[in-house]
Amino acid sequence: MAPLGKLLIIFGVVLVAVGLVMLFSDKLPFLNRLGRLPGDIVIERERFRFYFPIVTSIILSIVLTILLNIFRK
Repeated sequence: MAPLGKLLIIFGVVLVAVGLVMLFSDKLPFLNRLGRLPGDIVIERERFRFYFPIVTSIILSIVLTILLNIFRK
């Protein structure tokens, strides 16, 4: 049962962190640019909009990889 307890605590901490980021996202200027970075693909036509945040996805992947490697040790 100990591994399940650890997993639940980690999910709880992540959930609280995401909630705090969402709560204070107005006051953090770098979060307003997230999702609208240069390199993100946006195609707009009449009655159609396609949005693919490729650069945002790459940056989030790198940050999450670093954080998970730090916490895994």
